[in-house]
Amino acid sequence: MGQETFSFEGDQGQRRDGVLEQGSGPTHAWAVFAHCFTCGSSSLGAVAISRALAARGIGVLRFDFAGLGESEGEFGAEGIGGDIADLKAASRAMAESGRPVSLLVGHSLGGAAVLHAAGDLDEVKAVVTLGAPADPAHVLHLLGDQREKIESAGEAEVRIGGRPFTIRKRFIDDMENRPWRERIADLRRPLLVMHAPMDNIVSVNNAAAIFQAAKHPKSFVSLDGADHLLTGREDADWAADMITAWARRYLADG
Repeated sequence: MGQETFSFEGDQGQRRDGVLEQGSGPTHAWAVFAHCFTCGSSSLGAVAISRALAARGIGVLRFDFAGLGESEGEFGAEGIGGDIADLKAASRAMAESGRPVSLLVGHSLGGAAVLHAAGDLDEVKAVVTLGAPADPAHVLHLLGDQREKIESAGEAEVRIGGRPFTIRKRFIDDMENRPWRERIADLRRPLLVMHAPMDNIVSVNNAAAIFQAAKHPKSFVSLDGADHLLTGREDADWAADMITAWARRYLADG
C-alpha cells in the first residue's frame, strides 16, 4: 500500500489537504471519497474504505473539507454548497495530475454531496453512497436548541461530536433550499446505495428515498450489522468488496 499527500485549491482559492491511497498492484481507476459531516478524511470509515478500495485496484483521494484537518477555510461557511464545489475542484485537480476520477464515494452527508456534484462531472462514471441522508437538512437536528439562536442572531457555536463549530444561518439556508430529489433523479450515473438497516443516526428510510428518486441503473446493498460511522474493519472491507465488484462494470479499466 502507498500513501501520498495531495493538496489542491478549493473553490474559494483556499488549500484543501488530502491523501492519495494506492495499492501495491496496478491501479485500474481513481475515486474521490467525501467524508461524513464533521468527521474529516482521517475518520475510521474514510481511512478503512479508502485503503480497502486501493488494495483492490481503485486508488482513492480522501481529503478534508473546509476547516477540518489541515484544510484552510471555515467549516460550514458555504453550507453543503462548499463541499460540492470542493468535490468538483478535487476532480479537476486529480485529472490535471493524470488521475482522472471515474468514481465518487460519499459517506453520510458526503453522500449527499456526491449525489449533487456527480451530474456536473462528465468523467465520473459511477456513484456510491454510504449511510447518506436523502435530504441533507436531516443534519440540522444536530443544531439542537441553538438553531433558534442561529436563525435570529445569524450564527451560534454548536458542539457536534464533542467539538465546537460556529454555524451560520447561511449554512441552514443552503441545506434547506437545494432541489435534492431533482438532482438525484437527474444524476444520469449508475448508483450504488449502501446503508445499515439499524443505522441510528441516518435512518435506512433515507436509503429507500434515494433509491426511489434515482433512475436505473441503481443497486442497493444492505450493510447488515454495521454502524453509521463504519468503525468495524470487517464492515469497511466488505463494503469495499461490494463497491469494487459493482463498479467494475462501469469503470473503463476495471
